[in-house]
Amino acid sequence: MAVPVVVLSAVGLEGIALLAATGAFATLYGGRLTPRERVGFVPVVAGVLWSSAALGVVAAAVGPIAIAVGLVVVAVAASVLVFGRSVGPPGPLFIVLIYGLSAHVTAPEAAHAVEPVLYLGVLAASLAFAWLVTAAPLVRRSHRGARPRPLSALFPSAFAEATTRTLIVRTAAIAVVGTAVSLLVDPERAYWIVGAGVAVLGVSASRRVALSRGIHRALGTAAGAAVYLVISVVPVGGVALGLVLGVLQFVIELVVVRHYALALVFITPLVLLILSAAGAGGPELAVERVIDTVVGAALGTVSSLIVVRSRR
Repeated sequence: MAVPVVVLSAVGLEGIALLAATGAFATLYGGRLTPRERVGFVPVVAGVLWSSAALGVVAAAVGPIAIAVGLVVVAVAASVLVFGRSVGPPGPLFIVLIYGLSAHVTAPEAAHAVEPVLYLGVLAASLAFAWLVTAAPLVRRSHRGARPRPLSALFPSAFAEATTRTLIVRTAAIAVVGTAVSLLVDPERAYWIVGAGVAVLGVSASRRVALSRGIHRALGTAAGAAVYLVISVVPVGGVALGLVLGVLQFVIELVVVRHYALALVFITPLVLLILSAAGAGGPELAVERVIDTVVGAALGTVSSLIVVRSRR
């Protein structure tokens, strides 16, 4: 995450540097695979993320209604792909977020709208770099291991399982209701509400897990927004900011499994710093993030009441 931001800032492209951080999302998938298997899997993830971003760019060019409809379509399609093929953590969240972020930063009415072709080019380069980082362990012979298993064996179909269908239906409900609610709460950032709901849903159908993650999401985001406000008032340049993002992401990966709320204390300022590259930052952005997250977390928690029974 840090390297693309630092490099672009160092060559004078600070205006788009923070947007290059999103390529790192591709490396978050397939953590249980061997290095050789990840080399073949991460490009698939990168392709899905870039395609989602491209859809966001196209929707932004059409208008707000297209963005809203696209958000629902992307959320449902991502859940079908991720849950139906047993992809596992972090679930469909980042596919939804990158769609919304792409639509937000390239919308013609945005305060600092990014040129769409430039944005997609930066994202593609960032995703390619993420793949190189994923492949880096293979320089050591001990990490090459046996022949990689085919993707069909690594990610078997799970459509027949009631849990899978439950998660897909819950995601669809969150997407539809969250998008509708956003028209009253925050039309420009519907993907924040939907993303928060999908994040609470996670990859588990457990109601207890949903309740726990919902509480953690709300409290952790509120604390993280305060951290963002502290960071945002410090005059940090592009190179230093890239290093800050790298440190935040490093800490997130250390604590996210152990304590979700604590991880969100670092996730929230990271996301807000990236978003601030395409618009106004400061207290207003932080407050909007907290409100949207609370609404989304509530939707995600309530969605746990939906259960699709087994056909048997």
